[in-house]
Amino acid sequence: MIRQSISGLLANPENEDRTAGEQCIIPEDSSQLFVGTFSADNSPPSVEDMDEAMSRDSSSGFRNVSFAPAPSQLAPGHVAAESLATEGRISGEDVVTGAVVREFHAGLNSDGDMAISVAVIKALTFVIKNSKAYTIMELEKELKAATDALRACLESHQTSISLSAGCELFMRYVTKALTMENSDLDESKRRLTERGDKFAETSHQAKTKIAELGQRYVRDGGVILLHGFSRVALGILKQAATQGKNFSVMVTEGRPDNSGQKLATLLRELGLPVTLVIDSAAAYVMDRVDMVLVGAEGVVENGGIINKIGTYQLAMVAKALGTPFYCAAESYKFARLYPLNQRDLPKDARVYDLNLSLPQETAVETPSRDYTPPQLITLLFTDLGILTPSAVSDELIQLFL
Repeated sequence: MIRQSISGLLANPENEDRTAGEQCIIPEDSSQLFVGTFSADNSPPSVEDMDEAMSRDSSSGFRNVSFAPAPSQLAPGHVAAESLATEGRISGEDVVTGAVVREFHAGLNSDGDMAISVAVIKALTFVIKNSKAYTIMELEKELKAATDALRACLESHQTSISLSAGCELFMRYVTKALTMENSDLDESKRRLTERGDKFAETSHQAKTKIAELGQRYVRDGGVILLHGFSRVALGILKQAATQGKNFSVMVTEGRPDNSGQKLATLLRELGLPVTLVIDSAAAYVMDRVDMVLVGAEGVVENGGIINKIGTYQLAMVAKALGTPFYCAAESYKFARLYPLNQRDLPKDARVYDLNLSLPQETAVETPSRDYTPPQLITLLFTDLGILTPSAVSDELIQLFL
């Protein structure tokens, strides 16, 4: 069994003199390599970590167990659960994919308020900081492998568009910086690391700026309709409440994941009057609403937004009844996408269990996002300022110049 074999290997006294950062390479049937990295105190990776990488049993055992220096791209304490081909050497690209995904999830776990795009930038900055690439081309290849790994790990997740936008913006910035820098590679990496760290630090300032801009549109005594869980939109209402404004909030339930319940709980903690309404009651309550406020998973080139399913129909109802429809989004969610309709959106592979009793072979569709065209959006509150949808394309050009 794999567990028994790994346990025996890790308990082998012959491994005790291995230095921190060395890795255990275990070929199985000469077709796969499984890589683990020792921690800084010379302790090997846990059996659970190794078993997670090799979740299937094998009756054939292990052959040619050996040790080799760990790729320098991995910092001590990280474990790469990558499955690598045995032909040729282990490249930095292969190992860095496991490291960047772990760093990405570690960032999200350490800060529940961290935006996906910020976690992406911090993870890619980690790659640059720990890379031992000798040329710009090697560094770019490692970063390309890292961004591909991040996209793959969340390709079916609702946040995949934010992740892709963050990856693309950072890669564009890195390519431009490495091309224009006159200093050597080490100096360029140092500067890129500093700028990446600064980007993560200023992300919280972006939310603060958006909150200050957006709260000006919250009318004292007004009623605001929220749809979809958005910490940026929540920040606007929190800032308005801090300013002493009295207003009430209606929150859609947010099916299929019922995210509105979480948002309603946080709003009540702020002391705001909250009413939870079913999604299909949007038109029913719209004549009592003074403004609609949503966040965004992504802001696309034409000024439209991609957001939680139901945003599109909510915007159509607001437009029909003359209710302002506002979107709050950070500029790093600006994505180089140009959807023409709902079919142009990235595929959503998630399936929600609605606990329904239906006849067999009845199809159930549970999309998590939709596209809202720019003509239905009144204004966008961003850290670049308050923008009309038509101004988004100009800002995207500046971001990617």
